[in-house]
Amino acid sequence: MCELIRICVNISKRVTLLKLRKAIAPQLFLLMAGCAAVGPDYKAPEIDAPDAWKEAVINEVDADNSPLEQWWSTFNDPMLDSLLDRAKNANLDLRIALERIFEAQAFNRIAGGDKYPDLNVDGGFNRTKTTLPILGDNPQSLWTAGLVTSWEVDVFGRVRRAIEATEAEVGASIEDYRDVMVSLYAQIAINYVNVRSIQQRLIYAQDNVDSQRQTLALVEFRLEAGLVPPYDVAQAKYNLANTETLIPELIPALENALNQLAILLGQTPGSLDQELSEASGLPVAKTELAIAPPAELLRRRPDIRQAERQLASQTARIGVATAELYPQFSLDGALTLGASEFGDLDNKVGWSFAPGVRWNLFSGGKVQSLIDVEESRTKQAFISYEKTVLNAFAEVETTMVAMRQEALRAEKFSEAVSASQESVELVTSGYMAGLSDFQALLDSQRSLSIQQDKLVESQGLVVINFINLNRALGGGWSIDDPILADDDNQSIKTKEGN
Repeated sequence: MCELIRICVNISKRVTLLKLRKAIAPQLFLLMAGCAAVGPDYKAPEIDAPDAWKEAVINEVDADNSPLEQWWSTFNDPMLDSLLDRAKNANLDLRIALERIFEAQAFNRIAGGDKYPDLNVDGGFNRTKTTLPILGDNPQSLWTAGLVTSWEVDVFGRVRRAIEATEAEVGASIEDYRDVMVSLYAQIAINYVNVRSIQQRLIYAQDNVDSQRQTLALVEFRLEAGLVPPYDVAQAKYNLANTETLIPELIPALENALNQLAILLGQTPGSLDQELSEASGLPVAKTELAIAPPAELLRRRPDIRQAERQLASQTARIGVATAELYPQFSLDGALTLGASEFGDLDNKVGWSFAPGVRWNLFSGGKVQSLIDVEESRTKQAFISYEKTVLNAFAEVETTMVAMRQEALRAEKFSEAVSASQESVELVTSGYMAGLSDFQALLDSQRSLSIQQDKLVESQGLVVINFINLNRALGGGWSIDDPILADDDNQSIKTKEGN
């Protein structure tokens, strides 16, 4: 029966208004029952995913059962655990994302309210006076009160599609919250690694400064004894000053990382300086990372899940626009009370019941253009979904390669540091015995300082790449998220599929 009305819509584009009314008016109310919501029914998009990640890379990653939900637990670092735990209730971006969920839920309730009748109370008082005695007593008073109701009968699913769209928007806002959480935990961990990395670099720099000061004192003593030329002292001073320049460079970088951590925790800059003042070394993952198949990424990444929900919402809005091509049926009613005395309102009772229909038969093509707009937006949403998926695949592949190659680089720096330390010891002994010249000692000390700094920097990048890979895989949230109290001590808890 609904198909007959759809045929009538097409007919309306080719016949006059009078002929259309004569053709369908008697049958219109008979065709109302049983109509499905107009517009396309949403189907989740199917994306071809690779069967596996690149074998050359995946072979280097142990596919164990390491949980993605709390990937930072592999570091076994209580300080990092504490920072992440505090951030969940204090981070400003996360609180904004939570408010966006509340906003989307409110819009969903607004759309759901259209399923029910509107009920309004009317009341008033009117006092009139006329100069014509034939009209009755002068002056006259009239008290009125009543109930007025109006209800749109959702025959063609305009309201249902609107509810469907807003429900999908709620889901998208939840995935946005989860995406913020994934990014937040990664940012906190990265800044924490930067803090520990810079602290270790400062320790190495200070150790090298102390060592080179001892060398300068030694060569100055030998100069006084006439054993070395002044050139050696100048070279020793140059070497020391060059090493000392690294410390003023690292201190602002350390302060920046500490301030970024404070902001991520919703605290004032500088509030974490004392708490993190004691260096504790770089966090090290205790287990290898579990890599799920690429297809699992479609289920795990919040940004992909958000893009899918946005596509679902936009698809439903095509139905909302399409419903404007069809009749809108309504039921209106009223109950009225009236009297000349307020206490006698129940003496004069009236009521009305008025079923109605409104059909926009001609609007200059505006309705069809609106449908075209929503269809175009739906295509844009699908393209955006595809782009999000492809970027996610690329991000995982790129980060896996970066993590492995940086680990190899760190191994080489470690070998270089060991060799440099041995070289410094041998050259120092040789110089004291008169078997090595002073330039060789300076070169070995300079090389050790450079290699130690690069080693710590590279080790930090290995951990950061590990963090980025967990973020790229969608780690850092569970299906129970979000659970977060608002200002009224209320909370929300989501379930899969919301």
